[in-house]
Amino acid sequence: MCTRAPRARAESQGRERPLTVHHLNELLLVCSLVLLVAVAAVRISSRSGLPSLLVYLGIGVLMGQDGIADIKFDNAELTQVIGYAALVVILAEGGLSTKWKEIQPSLPSAAALALVGVAASVGVTAAAAHHLTGLEWRQALIVGAVVSSTDAAAVFSVLRKIPLPQRVKGTLEAESGFNDAPVVIMVVALSHSGPVEHWYVLVGEILLELAIGCAIGLAVGWLGAWGLRHVALPASGLYPIAVMAIAVTAYAAGALAHGSGFLAVYLASMVLGNAKLPHWPATRGFAEGLGWIAQIGMFVLLGLLVTPHELGDDILPALVIGLALTMVARPLSVVVCLTPFRVPWREQALMSWAGLRGAVPIVLATIPMVADVENSQRIFNIVFILVVVYTLVQGPTLPWLARQLRLGEDADAASDLGIESAPLERLRGHLLSLVIPEGSKMHGVEVSELRLPSGSAVTLVVRDGTSFVPLPATVLRRGDELLVVATDPVRDAAERRLRAVARGGKLAGWLGTNGNGGGSGAGSGGRTRH
Repeated sequence: MCTRAPRARAESQGRERPLTVHHLNELLLVCSLVLLVAVAAVRISSRSGLPSLLVYLGIGVLMGQDGIADIKFDNAELTQVIGYAALVVILAEGGLSTKWKEIQPSLPSAAALALVGVAASVGVTAAAAHHLTGLEWRQALIVGAVVSSTDAAAVFSVLRKIPLPQRVKGTLEAESGFNDAPVVIMVVALSHSGPVEHWYVLVGEILLELAIGCAIGLAVGWLGAWGLRHVALPASGLYPIAVMAIAVTAYAAGALAHGSGFLAVYLASMVLGNAKLPHWPATRGFAEGLGWIAQIGMFVLLGLLVTPHELGDDILPALVIGLALTMVARPLSVVVCLTPFRVPWREQALMSWAGLRGAVPIVLATIPMVADVENSQRIFNIVFILVVVYTLVQGPTLPWLARQLRLGEDADAASDLGIESAPLERLRGHLLSLVIPEGSKMHGVEVSELRLPSGSAVTLVVRDGTSFVPLPATVLRRGDELLVVATDPVRDAAERRLRAVARGGKLAGWLGTNGNGGGSGAGSGGRTRH
């Protein structure tokens, strides 16, 4: 059970005193201080290259048993529930920020890694856990399944700071969003039943649940996007709430239909994130904030669940299993899955090292604890040590490895062009707002050279704090904020043209550069944000 710091202990009285406003105030103080420390720690992690999850886990360990606060917490069931909820939010945030045009070429390879790669990783890791550390086969298979899922939060937070080729980044991000689903199904099956007599039955169940989750996620995402594009809400702050509610609906519907809720929420969020919804930058900011809160809360809680003085006996097994996973299982799964797609060996080497683990394996390690699997506490300890140690090794070395493999060619790419759209329902139009970023080829272009479609026009420019109505000969500069009014029929065409000019300059179109994330020409290296 859990003993919370704000709640007074009353064992001597035979029962706990009820929670009062004073206790609530203490609880709020503790939570706010934890959040502030966690926010400050993000700067440390960004400079060191370490995923912030390690800092949050450390905060939980310091607050827990053997720590300075000595909070005793061993409620694995509560941790699992909160962990699931946090993973839903994290996957939703990751899906919302995933660009379809960027990951579309990588989908086959990412799907192979999420299915075939996971199976290969589970087999190799389980064999190492059984033969090298003496775990029984059921326990070894659970460990292999738990640690074979790359963590979406760790991948999103680390890889987006490293300039990598789009194929590498797209494959890793899509894989981290997809592979949670089959791993969760595997861990639950192994934890709640006896030995699997017919492996093909388990494979069939996994494929069925994935198919159900995929169908529900795409359907909910499409319906939600259609509704938000055709209904003008009375306040811009309602759009972020609606988007997150739709994403959570996809998870709940998928889970209740005996499908993969995690796959459903990721796909629904990806559909929403590519639907050009109104007030999109505000929605992204809201989702990102919720994602940070989910990460902080989940990692701190997982740190509380650990009892440091019990970890000593499991350090060596964790290191051995982690070594087999990192140096054998992950590279083997990458080679098997990506070689048929003719992925160069340098990219395969980087993706082998970039299989980051994080909160997902630790949360999944609570499933056998709740199911009372024999030695489940040892499984949790092994997974916790493995995640911490190998994240410490892999996270900071990824940028170095990318440089050594000469895979950082996109380092000087132009910043994303953020376009915010606000519907003007009664006027049957849209107001587009954008800021010309550093490196954009829109710098130096005259307003007339934008060649916006008929029915759209640049109505206002804000430069150095001063706003003015531009003339056709007005030259745009980096840092300018533009307001563009477009009628309903040409709204999408106007946005595509703005993105094309941001990539290719005034000759966009002639050079083949377009606003859909593809094309060629001088500006094709830039990426835009819907």
